[in-house]
Amino acid sequence: MDYYFLGDPELVTAFRFVGVRGEAVSGPDAALAAFRRITAGYDVTAAAVLPRAEPDCRVLILTEETADWLGEDLTGWQLAGRYPLVVEIPGTLGRQAGRKTLVDSIREAIGVHV
Repeated sequence: MDYYFLGDPELVTAFRFVGVRGEAVSGPDAALAAFRRITAGYDVTAAAVLPRAEPDCRVLILTEETADWLGEDLTGWQLAGRYPLVVEIPGTLGRQAGRKTLVDSIREAIGVHV
């Protein structure tokens, strides 16, 4: 399984140490351009298709901030159910306020609170 990371420059370096390729993005435009290259140019607002930069990428790891920058493009991609699958992690400053953890979402979905 091939992983790819988009996020803070510090985390790109950290992921490289464990063998995960990645790209630092510093704003919404850079994040969207990188996301579209990795996902074969998927664009919810246009019919443009770009060459896929990472054809073997099966899991795309994003910081929460990067995921926020992607907005509707990310939501559309996730609902399409195609690869790469997207995993969000906290950035270097920690979890963003108001974001649920995966465990919180599962507990809410099944109605079990321990």
